[in-house]
Amino acid sequence: AHSNSGGHGSGDALKNLSNNANRSSIASVMREYFDDSDAETPLSSESEALRIPEDCFPKFMSNRMPCLNAFDNTKYGKQWMVLRSKANKIVNHKIFEIFITVIIIASSVELAFEDIYLFEKPQFEYFLRMANIVFTVLFILEMLIQWIGVGFVAYFTNLWTILDFWIVLVTFFSVLGDFFSFGHLTGFRSLRTLRSLRPLRAISRWQGMRIVVNALMNAIPAIGNVFLVCMVFWLIFSIMVMFDSHIVPNRSACVTKNGLWLNPNVNFDNAAIGFLALFQVATFEGWMEVIDSAVDATEVDMQPKYEASIYSYMYFVVFIIFGSFFSMNLFIGVIIDNFNVLKKKYEGSYLDAFLTQSQRSYYNTLKKLGKKKPQKSIKRPQNKFLLFFYNLSMSSHFEMGIMVFIFLNMVALAVHHYKEPQSVSDVLFMMDIIFTFIFGLEVAVKLIGLQLYYFRVTWNIFDFSIVVLSTVGKMLSNIANFFTVKPTFIRILHIFRMGSVLRLFKGAKGIRKLLFALIISLPAICNIGALLFLIMFMYSILGMSSFGTVKLNGVLNEIVNFQTFGNSFTLMLRLATSAGWNDVLEGLLIKEPFCNPNYYTLPNGISKESSNGDCGVSYLAIPFMVSYIIIVWLIVINMYIAQEEVGITEDDFDMFYTVWEKYDPFATQFIKYDQLADFVGDLEPPLLIPKPNEIALVTFNIPIMEGDKIHCLDILVALVRNVLSDVQESDELTTLKEEMEEKFAHLFPKRYNVTVKSSTMQRKKEDVAARTLQRSWRSFKAQRAMRNITALAVQQRIRRMSNICIRSRTVIMDNLSNRINQALAHYFRMQREGYGLFLGESQNADVRNEESVNQITSSGKISQMSQQNSEVVMIDSLL
Repeated sequence: AHSNSGGHGSGDALKNLSNNANRSSIASVMREYFDDSDAETPLSSESEALRIPEDCFPKFMSNRMPCLNAFDNTKYGKQWMVLRSKANKIVNHKIFEIFITVIIIASSVELAFEDIYLFEKPQFEYFLRMANIVFTVLFILEMLIQWIGVGFVAYFTNLWTILDFWIVLVTFFSVLGDFFSFGHLTGFRSLRTLRSLRPLRAISRWQGMRIVVNALMNAIPAIGNVFLVCMVFWLIFSIMVMFDSHIVPNRSACVTKNGLWLNPNVNFDNAAIGFLALFQVATFEGWMEVIDSAVDATEVDMQPKYEASIYSYMYFVVFIIFGSFFSMNLFIGVIIDNFNVLKKKYEGSYLDAFLTQSQRSYYNTLKKLGKKKPQKSIKRPQNKFLLFFYNLSMSSHFEMGIMVFIFLNMVALAVHHYKEPQSVSDVLFMMDIIFTFIFGLEVAVKLIGLQLYYFRVTWNIFDFSIVVLSTVGKMLSNIANFFTVKPTFIRILHIFRMGSVLRLFKGAKGIRKLLFALIISLPAICNIGALLFLIMFMYSILGMSSFGTVKLNGVLNEIVNFQTFGNSFTLMLRLATSAGWNDVLEGLLIKEPFCNPNYYTLPNGISKESSNGDCGVSYLAIPFMVSYIIIVWLIVINMYIAQEEVGITEDDFDMFYTVWEKYDPFATQFIKYDQLADFVGDLEPPLLIPKPNEIALVTFNIPIMEGDKIHCLDILVALVRNVLSDVQESDELTTLKEEMEEKFAHLFPKRYNVTVKSSTMQRKKEDVAARTLQRSWRSFKAQRAMRNITALAVQQRIRRMSNICIRSRTVIMDNLSNRINQALAHYFRMQREGYGLFLGESQNADVRNEESVNQITSSGKISQMSQQNSEVVMIDSLL
């Protein structure tokens, strides 16, 4: 594994193990010295990787020098391998890492005390000299341990350890020069100056800062391209206004009057110094002076004349448009874009580097999900007294009223002014008391209504702190006349009164999002801030060493100088904003006859010999100042805005769990499946899924646990994916999601202790299948019922037809019987006519009556048959 120690190549070195023929013998040696109990067990490749360091020398040396491999099989070779393994273990140990980090910090602090006043404390100076020797010895020992532990290949193929090597080398030679008393020589003075690079060793020990520096270093090619374009562009402008300094016309008028003819330090006498003038114009620091000097210039060594070259204004207008607005913003834009891309590459894992932008946003959002969990909702009190205060504290009208008082309090605080009338002071004092009482009353109401649940909300803790500190400040200000209380302490407490204004953030969602964005960005801001502090620290030490003896002139005074570390660091902090850097550079460029090139004066008035005296060094001052402005003002400061917007914030997660409390008051982390649609419909954007949302919930395919329950994490993951809808699946993203699942298993054990029975998609499929089966069954039953009805109707028809046939046959038989009877009667009557006519009219009447009866009977039966036939026809039509 990688280590943050000085041997940062050791992690990779342990993975790239040697494949020479002596590896088995080395493994046996390691087993013998480290684990005698495992002597009979073959050493696994993993244990070998942890115990066997990489070869000291490159492979080509091992191949050309067989004696190196033969040495490993000797007694001393085996002991050497054991020693290397122990050294490697020391290098990768956390305590060793912390110890070296402390030594680096202590040695850097030691450099800060070596100012111009150190001669006044000879004992402290001797202590610092001895401490420097001790630090140097410790650094050399650390380097030797790393050489033994990780080998020369791993050590000298890592940029961070190479940097450590050169810094240790510079420190060693500077100590050597002091020890042999020739540190005053120019070469050794330069080495002492390079000791200011010592804090750079801290970068390799800070993971976040190392990521920033790695991203910045890998952005150098793109930055270099833009820088080259700017330089070529600026070169054209520099040559256009360059004056020929070799022409020397007569300037006797100035010389004869014992005057001193001087040219401004920033000019266009050559292309190099012209770059400095253009850089000053591009940064808009002292640019008016440069423009005035150029516009007033007449001829070489001639007195300037007001606006002698008025058309030069157009030159500077064109340069400001293209050389400043365009070039500088292009430079900054390239820095931000490349830094964003490379920082994500280096701060992520190997797989993270292969993710798209949407996948990376989704993955980063998933990493935030485990920071919050559902909380139990506040129980409504049963007591009527407590219930009144509970309802009041939870009322939106009550909260809105408090917001109004907060706004009025802010207005009252803004009314205070210098030399305000006593009447205004009295009114504001009474208003302050009223506001303090109202805010205290609010806290009391919420404490009674919510009880201990009041302190579960972060904003409530903030409100409580503001009220308590404001009350204490008011009490101390009232008793300050009777007791000795420092006014500064009272002013600090008064500041907390203005903290109540921050409570408006709780109601303003937009401002609250900005506040959360600031909180989320704090780790990245700290990393960049640490890098900025480190650069300022190094330049402060470098400035003390190079310009600590420069004579105070111009803007350089008792405060603005490089004589002490405090003044130097304060000046570097000012120059980080590029404020007045040209004036500071002007003071550092002082030269004869305004300074002494051989001696500089100590604070006690004693002159001391020096190579530059108290004069400035232009070949150091210009690169020092320009490089600092470019690195700090143009690059590092602009890293603070190199941050992309994330669609989902911590505030959105808070909103999610706030709504969750309504559906899960006991914080079980589960809700019923039938509550899902209502829950996501109650959320706020961007997580909101407005009703009707059944189709969306089905497409989410959210797992459903036993008991028909759904976990909060599954819902939140689905909603996040819905917001970042352009996330495409890939093997890398799947692998990272599996890693996140392992983390979620530790953060949400309830989620992984239950069995997944279904999902919203599966539930919808089951519902559709059930409805389809129900429709088919109902259709089948209807068809079967219709068939039964048809069969019954047919049977009824047949039965009725049979009855009709029987009835018709009866009627026919009756008619036939009647006809036969009539025929027989007529026959016998005709036979009886021959016997006499004594029967008379009575007999004839009887015969006629009998015929009438027979006719009526026949007609009734026929009508009955017609009725039955009509019924059969009606049944046929219905069927």
